[in-house]
Amino acid sequence: MLQLHLRPRRNPFRQFARDARAVAAVEFALILPLLVTLYFGTVEAASLYAVDRRVATVASTMADLVSREPKCIASDTLNSYFNAASGIMQPYSTTGLKQVVSFLAVDKTTGVVTVKWSTPNGTGAVAREKNKTTTEIGTSTQINNLAKVNGWLVAAEIQYSYLPLYGVVIKTINLSHTEYFLPRYEEEIKNTCS
Repeated sequence: MLQLHLRPRRNPFRQFARDARAVAAVEFALILPLLVTLYFGTVEAASLYAVDRRVATVASTMADLVSREPKCIASDTLNSYFNAASGIMQPYSTTGLKQVVSFLAVDKTTGVVTVKWSTPNGTGAVAREKNKTTTEIGTSTQINNLAKVNGWLVAAEIQYSYLPLYGVVIKTINLSHTEYFLPRYEEEIKNTCS
Protein backbone atom coordinates (compact mmCIF):
# COMPACT_ATOMS: atom_id res chain seq x y z
CA MET A 1 0.00 0.00 0.00
CA LEU A 2 1.19 3.44 -0.89
CA GLN A 3 1.44 5.95 1.90
CA LEU A 4 1.67 9.63 1.35
CA HIS A 5 3.51 11.71 3.81
CA LEU A 6 1.90 15.05 3.89
CA ARG A 7 3.43 17.76 5.89
CA PRO A 8 1.14 20.17 7.54
CA ARG A 9 1.12 23.59 5.97
CA ARG A 10 2.78 26.23 8.03
CA ASN A 11 1.67 29.75 8.23
CA PRO A 12 4.10 31.80 6.02
CA PHE A 13 3.96 34.79 8.37
CA ARG A 14 4.91 32.64 11.32
CA GLN A 15 7.74 31.13 9.31
CA PHE A 16 8.97 34.60 8.30
CA ALA A 17 8.92 35.76 11.93
CA ARG A 18 11.01 32.77 13.04
CA ASP A 19 13.52 33.00 10.20
CA ALA A 20 16.73 34.62 11.51
CA ARG A 21 18.82 34.38 8.34
CA ALA A 22 18.32 37.99 7.22
CA VAL A 23 18.44 39.64 10.64
CA ALA A 24 22.15 40.45 10.40
CA ALA A 25 21.70 42.05 6.97
CA VAL A 26 18.80 44.19 8.19
CA GLU A 27 20.71 45.27 11.31
CA PHE A 28 23.76 46.13 9.21
CA ALA A 29 21.62 48.17 6.81
CA LEU A 30 20.15 50.08 9.75
CA ILE A 31 23.48 50.86 11.41
CA LEU A 32 25.56 51.50 8.26
CA PRO A 33 24.60 55.20 7.88
CA LEU A 34 25.57 55.84 11.51
CA LEU A 35 28.92 54.07 11.09
CA VAL A 36 29.73 55.97 7.88
CA THR A 37 28.81 59.27 9.54
CA LEU A 38 30.98 58.47 12.56
CA TYR A 39 33.91 57.50 10.35
CA PHE A 40 33.85 60.63 8.19
CA GLY A 41 33.12 62.83 11.20
CA THR A 42 36.13 61.44 13.02
CA VAL A 43 38.37 62.03 10.00
CA GLU A 44 37.09 65.62 9.67
CA ALA A 45 37.47 66.35 13.39
CA ALA A 46 41.04 65.01 13.43
CA SER A 47 41.97 67.05 10.37
CA LEU A 48 40.39 70.22 11.80
CA TYR A 49 42.25 69.75 15.09
CA ALA A 50 45.56 69.24 13.25
CA VAL A 51 45.07 72.40 11.17
CA ASP A 52 44.04 74.43 14.23
CA ARG A 53 47.22 73.33 16.06
CA ARG A 54 49.30 74.34 13.04
CA VAL A 55 47.66 77.79 12.92
CA ALA A 56 48.40 78.23 16.65
CA THR A 57 52.01 77.17 16.02
CA VAL A 58 52.37 79.69 13.19
CA ALA A 59 51.09 82.48 15.48
CA SER A 60 53.42 81.50 18.29
CA THR A 61 56.41 81.07 15.98
CA MET A 62 55.89 84.42 14.24
CA ALA A 63 55.59 86.35 17.51
CA ASP A 64 58.58 84.53 18.98
CA LEU A 65 60.85 85.10 15.96
CA VAL A 66 60.04 88.81 15.70
CA SER A 67 60.44 89.31 19.46
CA ARG A 68 64.02 87.97 19.23
CA GLU A 69 65.14 90.71 16.85
CA PRO A 70 67.40 93.40 18.36
CA LYS A 71 66.49 97.02 17.55
CA CYS A 72 65.15 96.47 14.01
CA ILE A 73 63.86 93.84 11.60
CA ALA A 74 64.62 93.96 7.90
CA SER A 75 61.76 93.40 5.47
CA ASP A 76 63.60 90.41 3.95
CA THR A 77 63.89 88.81 7.39
CA LEU A 78 60.21 89.40 8.10
CA ASN A 79 59.28 87.95 4.71
CA SER A 80 61.36 84.85 5.41
CA TYR A 81 59.46 84.44 8.69
CA PHE A 82 56.19 84.73 6.79
CA ASN A 83 57.40 82.13 4.28
CA ALA A 84 58.33 79.76 7.11
CA ALA A 85 54.62 79.39 7.80
CA SER A 86 54.25 77.24 4.69
CA GLY A 87 56.61 74.68 6.22
CA ILE A 88 54.66 74.67 9.48
CA MET A 89 51.33 74.25 7.69
CA GLN A 90 52.49 71.22 5.65
CA PRO A 91 50.77 69.08 4.35
CA TYR A 92 47.90 71.58 4.35
CA SER A 93 47.60 74.37 1.80
CA THR A 94 48.58 77.92 2.75
CA THR A 95 46.11 79.46 0.29
CA GLY A 96 43.75 80.77 2.99
CA LEU A 97 46.51 81.83 5.42
CA LYS A 98 46.54 85.49 6.52
CA GLN A 99 49.33 86.75 8.77
CA VAL A 100 49.68 90.12 10.46
CA VAL A 101 52.63 90.97 12.70
CA SER A 102 52.41 94.18 14.70
CA PHE A 103 54.68 95.96 17.14
CA LEU A 104 52.80 97.66 19.94
CA ALA A 105 53.85 100.34 22.43
CA VAL A 106 52.16 99.97 25.82
CA ASP A 107 51.85 103.00 28.13
CA LYS A 108 53.27 101.89 31.48
CA THR A 109 50.76 103.84 33.56
CA THR A 110 47.48 103.64 31.65
CA GLY A 111 47.98 100.44 29.66
CA VAL A 112 46.87 102.16 26.44
CA VAL A 113 48.31 100.40 23.42
CA THR A 114 49.59 102.23 20.33
CA VAL A 115 50.41 100.45 17.09
CA LYS A 116 53.97 101.38 16.09
CA TRP A 117 54.00 99.31 12.90
CA SER A 118 52.06 96.45 11.36
CA THR A 119 52.91 94.20 8.42
CA PRO A 120 50.39 91.91 6.66
CA ASN A 121 51.09 88.83 4.55
CA GLY A 122 48.67 86.74 2.54
CA THR A 123 45.71 87.51 0.32
CA GLY A 124 43.18 89.59 2.24
CA ALA A 125 45.42 90.22 5.28
CA VAL A 126 44.95 93.74 6.64
CA ALA A 127 47.53 95.54 8.77
CA ARG A 128 46.57 97.34 11.94
CA GLU A 129 46.34 101.09 11.54
CA LYS A 130 49.62 102.78 12.48
CA ASN A 131 49.59 105.09 15.54
CA LYS A 132 46.07 103.96 16.43
CA THR A 133 45.44 103.49 20.14
CA THR A 134 43.42 100.77 21.79
CA THR A 135 42.95 99.40 25.28
CA GLU A 136 42.54 95.80 24.16
CA ILE A 137 45.67 93.71 23.73
CA GLY A 138 44.39 90.40 24.95
CA THR A 139 42.37 88.75 27.65
CA SER A 140 45.24 87.71 29.90
CA THR A 141 45.89 89.94 32.92
CA GLN A 142 49.40 88.54 33.04
CA ILE A 143 50.08 89.75 29.47
CA ASN A 144 48.67 93.18 30.29
CA ASN A 145 50.80 93.51 33.44
CA LEU A 146 54.00 92.32 31.74
CA ALA A 147 53.42 94.62 28.78
CA LYS A 148 52.99 97.59 31.15
CA VAL A 149 56.32 96.81 32.81
CA ASN A 150 58.15 96.24 29.52
CA GLY A 151 56.40 98.93 27.48
CA TRP A 152 56.53 96.94 24.22
CA LEU A 153 54.69 93.99 22.77
CA VAL A 154 54.86 91.89 19.58
CA ALA A 155 51.49 90.64 18.30
CA ALA A 156 51.06 87.93 15.67
CA GLU A 157 47.53 87.49 14.35
CA ILE A 158 46.97 84.46 12.14
CA GLN A 159 43.75 83.59 10.30
CA TYR A 160 43.13 80.55 8.17
CA SER A 161 40.14 79.51 6.08
CA TYR A 162 39.95 75.75 6.49
CA LEU A 163 38.14 73.85 3.77
CA PRO A 164 36.89 70.50 5.15
CA LEU A 165 38.06 67.37 3.37
CA TYR A 166 34.59 66.38 2.25
CA GLY A 167 32.75 69.70 2.60
CA VAL A 168 29.29 68.15 2.54
CA VAL A 169 27.70 69.96 5.48
CA ILE A 170 30.19 72.74 6.25
CA LYS A 171 31.90 74.63 3.43
CA THR A 172 34.65 76.59 5.27
CA ILE A 173 35.72 77.10 8.86
CA ASN A 174 37.60 80.26 9.82
CA LEU A 175 40.35 79.61 12.35
CA SER A 176 42.29 82.39 14.08
CA HIS A 177 44.95 82.65 16.75
CA THR A 178 46.68 85.69 18.23
CA GLU A 179 49.92 85.46 20.19
CA TYR A 180 51.62 88.22 22.18
CA PHE A 181 55.33 88.12 23.01
CA LEU A 182 57.51 90.58 24.89
CA PRO A 183 60.63 91.73 23.01
CA ARG A 184 63.69 89.86 24.29
CA TYR A 185 65.83 92.99 24.47
CA GLU A 186 63.08 95.09 26.13
CA GLU A 187 63.35 97.85 23.57
CA GLU A 188 61.56 99.01 20.45
CA ILE A 189 61.98 96.86 17.35
CA LYS A 190 61.74 99.06 14.27
CA ASN A 191 60.43 97.61 11.01
CA THR A 192 63.18 99.17 8.91
CA CYS A 193 66.90 98.79 9.40
CA SER A 194 68.89 101.76 8.10
